[in-house]
Amino acid sequence: MGEALNTQMGEVFLDDQRIPFGKEMLKQFLFDSKFKNLNHGSFGCFPRVIRDKQQKYREACEFQPDPFIRYQYPKLLDKSRAAVAKVLNAPVETVVYVPNATTGVNTVIRNIVWNTDKKDEVLYFSTAYGSCAKTIEYISEVHGSLVESREINLTYPIEDEDLLTRFKDAIKASRASGKRPRLAMFDTVSSLPGVRMPFESLTTICKEEGILSLVDGAHGIGHLALDLSALDPDFFTTNAHKWFFVPRGCAILYVPERNQPLMRSTVPTSHGYVAKTGSSFRNPLPPNNKSEFVNNFEFVGTIDNTNYLVAPDAIEFREKVCGGEKAIMEYCHKLAKEGGKAVAKILGTRIMDNSTETLTKDCCLVNVLLPLEISPSKVGGKNCIDPGNQAIATEWMQEELIEDFNTFMPIYFFEGQWWTRLSGQIYLEPSDFEWAGAALKAICERAGRGEFLNVAKKV
Repeated sequence: MGEALNTQMGEVFLDDQRIPFGKEMLKQFLFDSKFKNLNHGSFGCFPRVIRDKQQKYREACEFQPDPFIRYQYPKLLDKSRAAVAKVLNAPVETVVYVPNATTGVNTVIRNIVWNTDKKDEVLYFSTAYGSCAKTIEYISEVHGSLVESREINLTYPIEDEDLLTRFKDAIKASRASGKRPRLAMFDTVSSLPGVRMPFESLTTICKEEGILSLVDGAHGIGHLALDLSALDPDFFTTNAHKWFFVPRGCAILYVPERNQPLMRSTVPTSHGYVAKTGSSFRNPLPPNNKSEFVNNFEFVGTIDNTNYLVAPDAIEFREKVCGGEKAIMEYCHKLAKEGGKAVAKILGTRIMDNSTETLTKDCCLVNVLLPLEISPSKVGGKNCIDPGNQAIATEWMQEELIEDFNTFMPIYFFEGQWWTRLSGQIYLEPSDFEWAGAALKAICERAGRGEFLNVAKKV
């Protein structure tokens, strides 16, 4: 038991255990030797040593379930929260764990008490992550006319100043229609397309306009240098399992103390909830002196949350094996952008960026235009696909990349064109992007010849 619960830093790694990025670092991860992981941004991954540490916690729980879950787990969780709070430069009492960023967004939106004068609006961008945008749609549906949504359409490439202008214009339009822009949700880095958003300026505008800011930082910790005390959003959620090498699913929800009274319940509601009218149902877990907010999120139903406990070990891996956050981010940002350009050169296309290159600045994701045309007729020298086959062709290409190339790259149709999104990560190197370019070129040529139609006919 003692060995399994030993959480002192340094028990896993030596003081000097740096490993070069690229193929040497790849050995630290659990991928099949034939699989090339170019889509880190969707589900992340974690080193073998973190897997082993999590297993120790699982074993400790199985040795003595009640003592571990009721008494040891809360202490370990507090240490873990303190570790990630330091990385985010946030007070530890403002940081709790949730399973994923979608849960974080749902927790915030479902806890807001909408005004009864039927004027509240939630603002969000057309590139919002689907599940989060659907949460806004759901709230509007359930609450009827109490709260409505206002989508801000984005077309790419777009300059940051133009995006901010559209945001300000949406606020003005909301008020001009007699509505109250109550909350705005926006990304740090959007999903598809995978581009950096000016979330710092958007947060500032929300403060100036008296609007609650909800930052979907799914691509946040481990991806961007974050300082939540300086940013000071009203709500911020970020996945630790995407870029921070923590096992799935693990995310952080940051709520400054001024807004914690608004977060009445977890999703789902559990033992930590305290009804304003009092409750005859007691909390069966040991009492503590933590804030109502922290206590609320400490235990949310019985589930394996040992992944929350290994965040300090992931931090240690990143520091001692990788050389620290700055080294990791600099490598991944540069690899994504230069690797994307190399792929675009092979394909004869371009990456998605604006004139000031802010879409790819400090970003581990890159979007590359595919050499495919949407056209009802063939065009000489072009890979053409009929508009009616757009969805079928897209899914076929993704599946064929798995079947024939042992990889996965998100392919999506956006603003009349096909794009792919690639991820920069410390276990990849430039040659992997050159390989990706050749694979994409081959799959686009096959799609242009209509190979996907043969599969569709068989189905």
